[in-house]
Amino acid sequence: MNQETIKKLRDDEHYYGEYGKQFLSNSDISALIKNPLNFKKPSKPTSAFLVGGYFHTCILEPDKLDKYKIIQSSTRNTKTYKELSGGELCLLQHEVDMIGLMRDKLLANKICKDYIRGERPDANIEYELPGVAEIMGNNWKGKADIVNHDEKLVIDLKTTNDLEGFRYSAKKYNYDSQAYIYRILFGYDIVFIAIDKNTHQIGLFDCSDAFYESGRDKVLKATENYELFFKTDGFDPNQFFLTKTL
Repeated sequence: MNQETIKKLRDDEHYYGEYGKQFLSNSDISALIKNPLNFKKPSKPTSAFLVGGYFHTCILEPDKLDKYKIIQSSTRNTKTYKELSGGELCLLQHEVDMIGLMRDKLLANKICKDYIRGERPDANIEYELPGVAEIMGNNWKGKADIVNHDEKLVIDLKTTNDLEGFRYSAKKYNYDSQAYIYRILFGYDIVFIAIDKNTHQIGLFDCSDAFYESGRDKVLKATENYELFFKTDGFDPNQFFLTKTL
């Protein structure tokens, strides 16, 4: 692992900016599989993404919370919100309050707290750690929420609207390919800690061999499409079409 590259990717400006675009990442999986023409096209920010980001920040990097703008408003449709937001997507105060309760609930659970903070004051744990590796002939990147070296695990935090359905939505949102990629990048198995946004119930999900294999299949398909669309001389994407039998 190139330490100079890792050091540079620790900076979000480089990780998400032009420097980071030289790498493939799990966030590219969906576009490469479903519609490669959307590869690397910026996605529109959503409130769910914003809430998830604040949740991660308040647990892993609380010193960076001041980068979020919070507005006292019941919804994003009020006159107050529209005036104060200036057209940006901002957090609502009740969302911040909810995230605070979720954080407290998570850290009140001893197992979760030990995974996140460590059992000892001198625990060997790193947060928001970037990793790079060559996978199937291309350079990939990822940024782990938590690398717990004592437990030899990568811990990934998720919020969900349905904890009971998490094992099914995990494949929909490509957590299987994330698990496969991160195991290569960081050398450890991955455990997902999910918390329900409605009930605040917590779930710990480890990954089966079948889950990793499902992730590998997605990475393979994404790689094939990436190399066809972006590394094949003379390829005309206008001639590409899907074939299915009904």
